[in-house]
Amino acid sequence: MTPLTTLKLAFRALWRNKVRSMLTMLGIIFGIGTVIAMIASGQGAKEAVADVFRSMGTNLLIVTNGSQRTGGAAGGAGSRFSLTWADAAALENGEVPTVRWVTPVLQTKSQVSSEAANWNTSVVGTKPAYFTIKSWATKEGDLFDEDAANITGPKDAVIGQTVATQLYAGSNPVGQAIMVNNKPFTVIGVLEAKGQSGMGQDQDDVVIIPLKSYLNSIDKSGGKFMPRGQLYVSVGSEKDITVAETQLTSLLREKHNLQASDDDDFQIRNLAEFALSQQKSTDKIATLLAIVAAMSLIVGGIGVMNIMLVSVIERTREIGIRMAVGAKPLDVMTQFLVESLVLAAVGGVIGLGFGALLAKYMASYYGWKLFFPATTAAVAFAVAGGVGVVFGLYPAIRASRLDPITALRYET
Repeated sequence: MTPLTTLKLAFRALWRNKVRSMLTMLGIIFGIGTVIAMIASGQGAKEAVADVFRSMGTNLLIVTNGSQRTGGAAGGAGSRFSLTWADAAALENGEVPTVRWVTPVLQTKSQVSSEAANWNTSVVGTKPAYFTIKSWATKEGDLFDEDAANITGPKDAVIGQTVATQLYAGSNPVGQAIMVNNKPFTVIGVLEAKGQSGMGQDQDDVVIIPLKSYLNSIDKSGGKFMPRGQLYVSVGSEKDITVAETQLTSLLREKHNLQASDDDDFQIRNLAEFALSQQKSTDKIATLLAIVAAMSLIVGGIGVMNIMLVSVIERTREIGIRMAVGAKPLDVMTQFLVESLVLAAVGGVIGLGFGALLAKYMASYYGWKLFFPATTAAVAFAVAGGVGVVFGLYPAIRASRLDPITALRYET
């Protein structure tokens, strides 16, 4: 028998039992479909996590005041005022070579209002580098620059989408007045929406004003320390973050005159490490889901074996006739093996389409980017074919070993 003849016979045999063949293929279809969907969803979730941390800042280190201990009781992070304006100046002057951008960030909660509404929000005082570090552009209007941040004239403010919605519903906020801590400011820009941070905070619920305006209008404590301040430090390259953290620690300890036995009087938060741990957790979950989904391929293979064994029993007399007229055991085995392979291959093709649709639906439902893992799809399809061969092999061998005389006498 030629390969083409064997293939035709396989399709003919499967077509005679369309419903049974379709039910058998369901295990393969769902197996491949779910594997593709789970891998695609895992990649989408991983990218979504990465987007969240990218929105918080580029290669970001956050330096905060340390903890003060009084009578054996630790006051917690920020209770010890240790960061100084000299620390910020040293970093801005390039004393840590791996640091690309740095800006002080002072923040407090305050009541803000427009002519029609009021809202309690976060007010941030910072420098223009803040927008570069956080890769934050405006949807409308402009950002303040160094010149605007240093003048003592009109006070500018940039607001987030949440504040814009609460104070200026139905109108363009740019050019309108906003009162911040009972001080007049002018909205010069509305920032693009960033959504929630990795800590669940609404990043768009913010009013950002120049650092000098903040110190003059909100926090007039003065002095060399930044009592409620932080330093946002952006490293030039992701691979330099660990080196930058070490260099930054060394510089601050030197500036603060700390001895080798002294604990740090500041804290450095490495968001890259936190993002990496979150992505590793996402990878583990995605891998687990893919393994569970792959198990359905095994179940599908068992279904193929089961139906092929039934087919051997039903066609015992047919096998006897074929062998009586000259068919060799290899021809019989090849025919049944091709039938199981066709079942798996057709199920695999349908499964690829099902997986693509399922991945698209999940991406739309959860709001992350659509990924179609072509490599995974190719591997899953190859595995489906392998399942057809492996699980179809035993029924095919059993059929080829039937005694022709016994097979001719078999009554169904």
